[in-house]
Amino acid sequence: MKLIIALIQPTKLEAVKEALSHVEVFRLTVMDVQGFGRQKGYTEVYRGHEFTVNLLRKIELQIAVNEDFVEPTVNAIIQAGRSGPDGKIGDGKIFILPMDDCIRIRTGERGPEAI
Repeated sequence: MKLIIALIQPTKLEAVKEALSHVEVFRLTVMDVQGFGRQKGYTEVYRGHEFTVNLLRKIELQIAVNEDFVEPTVNAIIQAGRSGPDGKIGDGKIFILPMDDCIRIRTGERGPEAI
């Protein structure tokens, strides 16, 4: 079992969800988050005052999958989350973490069956 954490552009959420449904991944958690990497934010003018926005809005997806679904899930996120054929800085990141256990609260099932 693996936990896939993907940080994507907010505008790509619907495309990523659709791509995931095509590879039969229907369970995910979506969170609004803020952060920055190479983009380092941007400068705006508001009511005549210039200020720097250094935390950019992103969407974080958390997806728990069995081993067979890791590569299809990652490929779907890359395909739908990339800006253009070569991508752009700020398209996001994907982290794949080992997951020791999973427990379904309703039934008490554990392990791959609980996912």
